[in-house]
Amino acid sequence: MDVGLVGQPNVGKSTLFNALTLLHVPMAPYPFTTVEPNRGVSHVRVPCPHTELGRPCQPGNAPCEEGVRWIPVQLVDVAGLVPGAHQGRGLGNRFLDDLRQAEGFLQVVDLTGATGPEGNRSAPHTFDPTEAVRFLEEELVLWLSEVLGRQWDKLARSAELTGGKPDELLAGRLAGLGFTLPQVQAALRQTALDQAHPSRWEGDALTGLARTLITTHRPRWVVANKADESTPPAAEQLRQALAPLASSPASAEVELTLRRADQAGLIRYRPGDSGFTRVRPDALTAGQARALEGIDRFLSLWRTTGVQEALEGLVFTGLQRMVVFPVEDESRWTDSKGRVLPDAFLVPRGTTARQLAYRVHTDLGEGFLKAVDARRKRTLGADHPLEPGDVIRVVSHR
Repeated sequence: MDVGLVGQPNVGKSTLFNALTLLHVPMAPYPFTTVEPNRGVSHVRVPCPHTELGRPCQPGNAPCEEGVRWIPVQLVDVAGLVPGAHQGRGLGNRFLDDLRQAEGFLQVVDLTGATGPEGNRSAPHTFDPTEAVRFLEEELVLWLSEVLGRQWDKLARSAELTGGKPDELLAGRLAGLGFTLPQVQAALRQTALDQAHPSRWEGDALTGLARTLITTHRPRWVVANKADESTPPAAEQLRQALAPLASSPASAEVELTLRRADQAGLIRYRPGDSGFTRVRPDALTAGQARALEGIDRFLSLWRTTGVQEALEGLVFTGLQRMVVFPVEDESRWTDSKGRVLPDAFLVPRGTTARQLAYRVHTDLGEGFLKAVDARRKRTLGADHPLEPGDVIRVVSHR
């Protein structure tokens, strides 16, 4: 699963990317620090079922630490977008296209209101961060509208003559952008377009369809960054202004500092924790000690840096994902090599037993006979929806 990291220049996107992935991409206070899209891996947390067994797990694709499984998520950080990007301004459609496979977006904004539409810096409260949120939606909608509108009249008339279905026509056009036929069908129902006469759809109709597709099927979570330079009332005011779009305050700078200090062995910190432990206080320089004292004050006010919470909010709430654990032995929760809970899969909520089988291996899906809920020792049919944290054995004749 790909998560896009988006926002205007100079709001801290690259700092957030570094914090989430611990990759050292360029960070600088000027527009277009990021020219080529940066890609990396971050992780979301779930409880590991091995604690119920009383035996340690042997993870393969998702590390486990103190009963917490860290599930990998792909991140892509692209150049900051400026107004008119869909028309080629700034670095233009190239970077909108870099996000085409993203299933959801973390949008970074400057909570202090000190960053303008072009990435220019000014005094705090000069700019309204809600405008940055609205701007991104408009750019994405206009970009998708242009994709939909290319030769639409010609294609629609051809479909009317040949009896083609507009939903299938649209799905074919949007398949490369990651939209599925059911998503297109749902958007058409919501916009109530005349499907018998798609050639009558004018520009506003296609724009409305594009907006429905973007807002419904490309969820966003707003990361109100630079909370270390702001206040909780400002974050609450922004949250209320953006509702029902989800938002939360964060400090990418504080999170990055904590993760690097932990990596250096100076402190003990796990992403999402409300505090940290100094492991080697005698090894800290005076500057490092002062920085950690400032972080102590920040965490006493905000409780967390907000970075891990934003990613998990998007993945588990916005994108409605869950984690399940496939095994081959429902009694011991092991694979064929005897490894305990080696795999953890991030799947959409509502995933069925057969769909999980296909996710594990095509042969398992095609030869599906049944599944077994290893925790509850019950047999599951092909269409049985799985639940978060399920430990599942698939039985197949292949």
